[in-house]
Amino acid sequence: MATSPAMKRKKQEHIAEHHGRKLLRFLEKKKESISPLLIVTHDYPDPDAIATAMTLQFIAERLHGIKSRIVYKGIIGRVENRAMVNLLKVPVHKFRPSDIRAYANAALIDTQPEFENNPYPRNKKVLLVIDQHPYVKRPLAELAIIDPDCGATSVILAQALLQSGLEIPKRIATALAYGILSDTLNLYRAHRSDIIQTYLDVLPLCDMRTLIRIQNPPKSKKFFSTLNRGLQGARAFRGVIVSHLGEVEHPDLVSEIADFLLTYKGMERSLCTGRYKDKLHVSLRSNRLTDETPEILRDIFDDRKEAGGHDMVAGGSFHVHGKDKDESRWKEVEATLVARLLKRLRLPAKADFYKPFQHEKSAAHFAAS
Repeated sequence: MATSPAMKRKKQEHIAEHHGRKLLRFLEKKKESISPLLIVTHDYPDPDAIATAMTLQFIAERLHGIKSRIVYKGIIGRVENRAMVNLLKVPVHKFRPSDIRAYANAALIDTQPEFENNPYPRNKKVLLVIDQHPYVKRPLAELAIIDPDCGATSVILAQALLQSGLEIPKRIATALAYGILSDTLNLYRAHRSDIIQTYLDVLPLCDMRTLIRIQNPPKSKKFFSTLNRGLQGARAFRGVIVSHLGEVEHPDLVSEIADFLLTYKGMERSLCTGRYKDKLHVSLRSNRLTDETPEILRDIFDDRKEAGGHDMVAGGSFHVHGKDKDESRWKEVEATLVARLLKRLRLPAKADFYKPFQHEKSAAHFAAS
């Protein structure tokens, strides 16, 4: 018997709620046997990863006395993310290799064992995986909660918290609300009714003044210098806008400026790169609902495992190899990415890119520069 659209929608309304119950049952079964627990986010954690990790820590400790430590690799660079950690007093710590030996149990949050964007050993089984990204290989974990349509991993933890019976602190509710908002583009990418309902359920519990301060923090001169460089270096062609930022203060700037460039009138996709240490960080954004943006980015990387994302958001990074990584080598790698993107999008290889934010109107063959 075929499922009607109404029945399908009704079922979807309870997906996040179901995942929340599953997590609570798992923690109830394990209790203190999994304490202490290492909670590992993806590298350069975003608000969704931070909110999810701190909520899991709160639920585990308050319900079952499970002690835990939240760790991440890289840096928390984006100014909004730093404001979130500081204002909400999020207990996050830099990952140390000794953490693997010190903690017998680990939970991977907003990432998976097979992904290249976390510091956990690929061949080591984890206790728990909670993520919103489609898996390439089923995670090696006692419990894996993967919901590619939930909009934000925070939705799953928010549902678990709402069903836990615990009194919800303002700082946790504020973190979850911001995690949901940031990963769904202010609910624009919320394709299920339970995502919006979950957000509405935690919103009244938030500290609204703090939420506004997180969303609108003061920004440094370096941010505006990078933004200016991104605008001056931007090139556009047939709805695609590309900018290479060169050296960046932190990788989060790459995704931030990719988001910003996509708002330019007439643009459907944005590609932004930035050099950080010996890696090239890449962000691809789209506003085309038919795009499979993560797949597009994977297709233009040498190693598909180094790129990922969901819906119309994708990102990744890779080492730039070579004996002498001079300017010409970096430019060669950046130009190769653009050429591959054009080919993947079936656009002319000799694209006449123009400079939308510069006065001169002469065309430039940007892909080959």
